[in-house]
Amino acid sequence: MAKGSASPALIIAMGVSGSGKSTLGQNLASALGIPFYDGDSLHPQSNIEKMSKGIPLTDADREPWLALIRSTADRICENKEATQSSASETPDEIKGVVIACSALKKYYRDILRGHSPKSHQPPPAKDLPKDHPITEHTGIEIESNESLEEEEEKELERAASRELRTFFVFINGPREVLEDRMKQRQNHFMKVEMLDSQLRTLEDPSGEDGVVVVQLADSPDKQVRDGVEGLQKLGFPEEGGHPDLPLGDDSASLLRPPTQEANPVDPLSS
Repeated sequence: MAKGSASPALIIAMGVSGSGKSTLGQNLASALGIPFYDGDSLHPQSNIEKMSKGIPLTDADREPWLALIRSTADRICENKEATQSSASETPDEIKGVVIACSALKKYYRDILRGHSPKSHQPPPAKDLPKDHPITEHTGIEIESNESLEEEEEKELERAASRELRTFFVFINGPREVLEDRMKQRQNHFMKVEMLDSQLRTLEDPSGEDGVVVVQLADSPDKQVRDGVEGLQKLGFPEEGGHPDLPLGDDSASLLRPPTQEANPVDPLSS
């Protein structure tokens, strides 16, 4: 990868709830040397308020959130590029970010890819939480809705660049394995009925452009190796990138599936 030549990328670790996408996402980010975020931490304030009241989100609620995931990823990559260009010696680093998101429907994935008109419609700046990650990577502080200047609002609302490539690493596995994992987790939020609902909603991404499939039954080590190797076959990272892959199934550096999880904020995104 020639310095400054690599195109930035958004990598979505996806799968139904309980499949371990957050664990996979963190392991992929660690191997690639890029940041990781959970998609549930990127919601606009209006969604957070609805979910805190137990009101289910609609697709109309999710559309600006998915666009915001993409625009936040774009700002993270822009910020990294700016940091590198200001350094006396530009490091040969991979530019990208990994985000965990169920992305169950192709419609959702197309927004994340930038292939939908909705991709270019993130929420208004005044609907962003004060601590939203996009503020860190733009350097814009949100004191209150009234505190933002017009130019700051425009920057926070700017849609992602079309140059941001998007890949998906999909955790695929049978219902029986998912249910068995659910039963092994203490205080797990997910009921069997919710699992069945997610599986009915899931539109299998296998065969779509930019999709890598890893197997639910495999160890975290094998999942991350298969994920990184699959991404490399798709051209990420570009020539010169050097992912830090685990040496084998005994690697202690990788995260393992958690024994319990916090309550989800959105059943179709968690």
